[in-house]
Amino acid sequence: MNLPEKFGENVFNDSVQKETLPSEVYKALRATIVAGKTLDVSIAGTVASAMKKWAVSKGATHYTHWFQPLTGLTAEKHESFIEPEGDRVIMRLTGKSLIVGESDASSFPSGGSRATHMARGYTAWDPTSPAFVKEGTLYIPTVFVSYTGETLDKKAPLLRSMRAIDKQAKRILKLFGIECKKVSTTVGPEQEYFLISEEEYLKRKDLQLTGRTLFGAPVTRGQELEDQYFGVIKPKVAEFMRDLDNELWSYGVLSKTKHNEVAPAQHEMAPVFTTANVAVDTNMLTMELMKKVAKKHGLVCLLHEKPFKGINGSGKHNNWSVNTDNGLNLLSPGENPESNTLFKLVLTAVVKAVDDYQGILRSSVASAANDHRLGADEAPPAIISVYLGDQLGALVDSIVKGENYVAEKAANSSIGVPESPIFPKDATDRNRTSPFAFTGNKFEFRMLGSQANVADANICLNTIVADALEKFADELERESDFNAAVNALIERELKAHYRIIFNLDGYGPGWEPEAAKRGLLNNKNTADAVPVCYEEKNVDVYVNQGVYTREEAIARADIRLENYVKIINIEALTMIEMAKRDIIPAVSDFVATLCQNVAAKQAVCDKIPFKTEKDLIEKLAKLNDSTSAAVAKLEKDLKGVDKHDVRPASQAMAHTVIPDMDDVRKLVDEMETLTSSDYWPYPTYFDILYSVK
Repeated sequence: MNLPEKFGENVFNDSVQKETLPSEVYKALRATIVAGKTLDVSIAGTVASAMKKWAVSKGATHYTHWFQPLTGLTAEKHESFIEPEGDRVIMRLTGKSLIVGESDASSFPSGGSRATHMARGYTAWDPTSPAFVKEGTLYIPTVFVSYTGETLDKKAPLLRSMRAIDKQAKRILKLFGIECKKVSTTVGPEQEYFLISEEEYLKRKDLQLTGRTLFGAPVTRGQELEDQYFGVIKPKVAEFMRDLDNELWSYGVLSKTKHNEVAPAQHEMAPVFTTANVAVDTNMLTMELMKKVAKKHGLVCLLHEKPFKGINGSGKHNNWSVNTDNGLNLLSPGENPESNTLFKLVLTAVVKAVDDYQGILRSSVASAANDHRLGADEAPPAIISVYLGDQLGALVDSIVKGENYVAEKAANSSIGVPESPIFPKDATDRNRTSPFAFTGNKFEFRMLGSQANVADANICLNTIVADALEKFADELERESDFNAAVNALIERELKAHYRIIFNLDGYGPGWEPEAAKRGLLNNKNTADAVPVCYEEKNVDVYVNQGVYTREEAIARADIRLENYVKIINIEALTMIEMAKRDIIPAVSDFVATLCQNVAAKQAVCDKIPFKTEKDLIEKLAKLNDSTSAAVAKLEKDLKGVDKHDVRPASQAMAHTVIPDMDDVRKLVDEMETLTSSDYWPYPTYFDILYSVK
């Protein structure tokens, strides 16, 4: 395989555009993509014709406007290229069809921002993300809006947030005498996932209906030996990874790194960073292709954040940075960060933004699935904090305390073997317990869940940092002595927001009380995290930056809670069905068999001991009765939740239904350890986690 030739072969990328479009049309399109110029609609017909011709050469017969509704997934409606011409057909894609499509908007979540009876919605071309051909269809990335203009997707606000930070960052750069055409945020989302046997998957109702196991006793060997992480990749997994890479590369996805993760059957794929918009699109495509390729290998790819209790869950580290079109990284400290005033100012803006809006940053990653992962000593706690590391931490401390900063000399690392090379150490370590850690020239936002659309977190990050930069620019543009003003601002704002910086162990027992003293939020579940989105300050930041209207901001919070309620409801109903129809009867059958064995022993000889059976019968019978009672309570409490009023419903789910589910699970998991495998109705954790060789 010639990888450079294969890479992006299914993408209508810059190279293809340059080759297939007239020079003036190509330049006009690039001006929109690279410099953010308003799209010249007059070129749409020419672009559409070239795009269709190229797609047809790749075997395409249809096109679709590919969009990201508020379901958290992608959506598509396929239209053929054919148009009648007499008794024949021709293949055509018009400029109008490229630019705008129509889709039923009534069947997607809107949070009440539009009436249900109003069905019309529009998809509008996003030229900044390249089209691609997949399985005979030309996929055109688009935004999605209602007939009355409300955004109904995740892409439109992401593009707005990118424009907001572009605008405010350029104001800051101008103060430093730096010119550029465009400032973009870049993102590299590391994708964690599980691979299990499809055969075992199809035996578990909970995995099929909810994406996670609602029951399951711990395996005798989990991840405590720490030999899975970076370990030898199993042959079948290696085949999957090889095919996945080939698929991803053909769609221009910069798949770079692959390895085993900590838990059995857990793995990771990490791409090279790209602009936030494209990174979101390619990550959505990546998750789709993971499932598709897994199926070809007789496997199932689990993207749920916590498919197995007591086993590490899966996240998606969001590596976020800010860059100009001419190659300047605004979060690069350089060799002497103490003298890099631009870097210090941008760093201060990020620290201020994260502190001011910690609530909505936390809510941007909130979901029923991610609640199982955050704070479980495998992922960051639910408390937002910023990790800067030793070097920058010392620099910030010196600014806050008004002391001179003395930079540590660059150190080398050596293992003490002459044959091994000496190499320079990084200026700081990486803190895996921090939710928002500086890692050299970017921030790694580590709270995102593995199945999340990364648009949510990046919309929030872009917006709040744009807000901080705007405030800084407003102040500094009025000052006559810029140098004095900027240093005073950095010192003042770092002092004001110093509480958000934490460079120690986020898993340590002392952090929660310390965070409470600092006044930091600790919203451990979605039901408690999302309500901050209704607060005036948190709505205003989106409105002021032109990312959401007031109605859109509130609607999206309602949708997040609505989704939470629906997921918990599905999980609870699935648990009830599994317990009542499969588990309780199976345990009863096993108890009956034990009773028959005791009776048979007594019939042969009344002196044959049967204490083991008697004790087991007693224990299992009690547990089964308790399980039945716990399931009945869960059923009753679930029926008592008014699921139409999502705000109180989410509280009831979080604080009543989920504890009920935990009670049922505890009982069932204990019964699993006591019941013969011949009777247990579902594959165990061992069966699932070690099913792939």
